[in-house]
Amino acid sequence: MSADSIIPFAFEALPVRGALIYMSRSWRRMQRDHSYDELTGETLGHAAAATGLIAQSLKFDGSVTLQLQGSNALQILVMQCTNDLDLRGMAVVRPGARAANFTELVGKAHCAITVDAGERPYQGIVAIDADSLASSLEHYFERSVQVPSHVALVANETIAGGLLLQQMPGQPVEEDDWNRLGFLAKTLGSTDFDGDAGIGLIRKLFAEDDIRVHAPRSVNFLCRCSTRKVEDVLKMLGEQESRSTLKEQGQIEVICEYCGARRSFDAVDVSRIFSENTVSGPDSVQ
Repeated sequence: MSADSIIPFAFEALPVRGALIYMSRSWRRMQRDHSYDELTGETLGHAAAATGLIAQSLKFDGSVTLQLQGSNALQILVMQCTNDLDLRGMAVVRPGARAANFTELVGKAHCAITVDAGERPYQGIVAIDADSLASSLEHYFERSVQVPSHVALVANETIAGGLLLQQMPGQPVEEDDWNRLGFLAKTLGSTDFDGDAGIGLIRKLFAEDDIRVHAPRSVNFLCRCSTRKVEDVLKMLGEQESRSTLKEQGQIEVICEYCGARRSFDAVDVSRIFSENTVSGPDSVQ
């Protein structure tokens, strides 16, 4: 699998659909402006793979956001994926905090999945009641969405990947078959993505099953920050606060936590922003 992508597939003899996600270039770009420790990076990679898999499973026009607010070492983790499979994400760990495993990292975290597809965003709460994000998401799909699912997530410094299997609504699967698929999904490891491991990996994992594979969809890192959006934030802060910061620091510098883009505003910029006629700047950073 050479390009970052999601490959949807379905089982011919079972009412089960699936998808395999692989990210390398986009995953490395997501980490470029951060210095995550191994556990935080792995958790962020799992979140990236999971959010991409969730987004591809929905028919919508908008974005899916997975957000973790932790009570231990992890302060916050945010991962967002659009219906076009454009991903961005970041995590913040408390200074000096250390964690040996996922449970210690997140503690009693609050986790929410928000689907924004119009005027009324839908938000589901994920109970972090297991020793991994994958297991917690399985519980969420079964209890809250009523869609039994198997989730496998892998990540290291160079790749982030995963697998999502879901039963078709209203079409239960025999317990033995479902348990077998779950066991096979859990064998997924980061080394499985070495080389060309797209369709071949799917067929290798489920060698006993007839699989119908659909066309892959490209996954990309894309940050939707822009000068216009930063200017809107300054407007929300207000002219007095903006000019006070300008007086203290000589300029206002805003750094995007997702892509690392730096935008600076001087006295002329601030005057323009708070005048009646504003002129916006360029948009997204890739």
